[in-house]
Amino acid sequence: MRSLMAALLLLMVPQDKPADEKKMEHQHTNRLAKEKSPYLLQHAHNPVDWYPWGSEAFEKAKKEDKPIFLSIGYSTCHWCHVMEHESFEDEDVAKFLNENFVPIKVDREERPDVDQIYMSAVQAMNNQGGWPLSAWLTPDLKPFMGGTYFPKEDRYGRPGFMSILKRITELWKEKRKELNESADQVGDYLKKMSDVEAPGEVKLEAAFEKMYFQSERSYEPRMGGFSQQPKFPHSTTISYLMRHYVRTGEKKALEMVEKSLTEMSRGGIYDQLGGGFARYSTDGEWLVPHFEKMLYDNALLAACYLEAWQLTKKDLYARVVRETLDYILRDMTSKEGGFYSAEDADSEKIEGKFYVWNPTQVVEVLGKDADRFMKAFDVTPRGNWEPHEESIPKNQSVLHIVEDGDFSDLKKKMFEARSKRVRPHLDDKVLTGWNALMISAMAQAGAALDVPRYRDAAVRAAEFLLTAHRKAGMLLRTSRLGEAKLNGYLEDYAYLAAAMLDLYEATFDGKYFNEAQSLVAAANTLFWDETAGGYFVSAKSHESLIARMREEYEGPHPSGNSVMTLTLLKLFDYTGDAAYRDRADKVVRSFKSHLERNPMGHGWMMVALDHLKGPSKEIVIAGPDPGPLLKVVRSRYLPNKVLALADGKASIPVLEGRTAVQGKTAAYVCENMTCRKPVTSPEELEALLK
Repeated sequence: MRSLMAALLLLMVPQDKPADEKKMEHQHTNRLAKEKSPYLLQHAHNPVDWYPWGSEAFEKAKKEDKPIFLSIGYSTCHWCHVMEHESFEDEDVAKFLNENFVPIKVDREERPDVDQIYMSAVQAMNNQGGWPLSAWLTPDLKPFMGGTYFPKEDRYGRPGFMSILKRITELWKEKRKELNESADQVGDYLKKMSDVEAPGEVKLEAAFEKMYFQSERSYEPRMGGFSQQPKFPHSTTISYLMRHYVRTGEKKALEMVEKSLTEMSRGGIYDQLGGGFARYSTDGEWLVPHFEKMLYDNALLAACYLEAWQLTKKDLYARVVRETLDYILRDMTSKEGGFYSAEDADSEKIEGKFYVWNPTQVVEVLGKDADRFMKAFDVTPRGNWEPHEESIPKNQSVLHIVEDGDFSDLKKKMFEARSKRVRPHLDDKVLTGWNALMISAMAQAGAALDVPRYRDAAVRAAEFLLTAHRKAGMLLRTSRLGEAKLNGYLEDYAYLAAAMLDLYEATFDGKYFNEAQSLVAAANTLFWDETAGGYFVSAKSHESLIARMREEYEGPHPSGNSVMTLTLLKLFDYTGDAAYRDRADKVVRSFKSHLERNPMGHGWMMVALDHLKGPSKEIVIAGPDPGPLLKVVRSRYLPNKVLALADGKASIPVLEGRTAVQGKTAAYVCENMTCRKPVTSPEELEALLK
């Protein structure tokens, strides 16, 4: 398939660069103006005659016998902005696109099913992927060519966007047979991707051993992390390694966790003034981030740091949790309680401008204290950051910690000064799945750190989703400006079911336990693969695309299948209903080949397997004063446990027969279906949990 792609690319002879022209302002409005997605609205006034994904565009392509140009991105994507400015705002490019193609824009965050299909196709054809995703399709939606970002003009012997458009137009007229054959091959490949390869029993110890081997081999000991450059947080790998350490006593596993978390918290990937993490570091030092902040990264990393605090009791990790969640509450929360999706890398159309500093700016804010701050956070006359834009001064610095100390007073002044700058674009849509990840983080942190505002935020967000993002018992994917739409996907159901269990453990409101069961039941109906086990990404009720996909690997956040597996195992612990465990086993069996080949590509599934291996604990607190015993449980690192409170407000099988002991509050701890004698003091419970 890649050889065919290479042959097509070879046909693209670079064209002479067009003469530079002065940029003119034009007023245009296309169909995207009627959409609610911030990403689609960003393109609503391009001269390109964009269509949203839907039947109107497909019918036009068939009627006029034109190929489709599909552009997929998201509103905080820096290179999406670059391609828009270079090509989609250009009158000549727009004219050629409009005359020869049917251009379609898709927000990948709204439509993960469309994104998954065409990203898989481009990766198969071109051995690369990313956003903006550019794909060319036949009118029956089969892709025959694709790539990512293309500059407008030819560069370095490679064809630019305009050259590609012209050559595809020629091929469409003269080599239609070859293009259709290519499209058929890719379509067949995508359909095969949804087939489960050799399901069967997973040998847990072998999977654990290979996961650790892959993690250790990928680990970069100098700065931590599990890649060289760029560096991604790999939160699911970190979550697994903490469990591996507890299960095996392997000290190196904990060393990798701590080194990675510590260096990230000191780096530029972490917002040293306002809290929260950028998506990744463009270098190998955690220094220069890709400045956009995503809700899901901050949810998953907050949970990682919280678990690290429970495991080590190091104040650094708790501080990062609080700063990250406070950032979400301050800057990323709607008045209704939902959490926004992302903040852009760009401010005033310049990447990173909101976050970087030069010495003159620091002196203006801190005066005589400026030197102390600049030494601690590496602000120098030379700067440590090279912006992409040639017109931007080069003496800018990304804040990162090079000297330790208490700089809280100086950081507060710098934060207040930065708050007066023009903020990056905010993607203010509310996504069900991503919100659920943050609900889990808020609920867990509120309970473990005893910070009521986090628990309260989790409750507000949950109530918002359960009300505004549900219609006729079905979840909706997204909302913005009071309108929720699009049927939910597997990750929406899986993440929200998991969040409901976390919220139950934080509040002990039986309503949330019941919601978790209902969401799992709905997911079983909508997404279950009756042939091979496991879940499809899209529901039976979703529109029919050229393939109904499963998850091939986990990206920056857990797969719906892995989250559902862990939730099923927890529901089994709570209820003793073997149907939950049996279904979890079927999911795991359907991922046998993936887990044997590349367990590190399925980090959260490995977390679920750790729970499956056990031992898992069922802990019930019963009595008039549960606080002291709950504090013992919540402050400890107990990843494979479920927690319940016998207060008469929930009807859960694990609570049956659990009462106070001689009037004293008691803790019941069961492990592997064997229960210990109840204890009534925090000291006894501490000893029992060890």
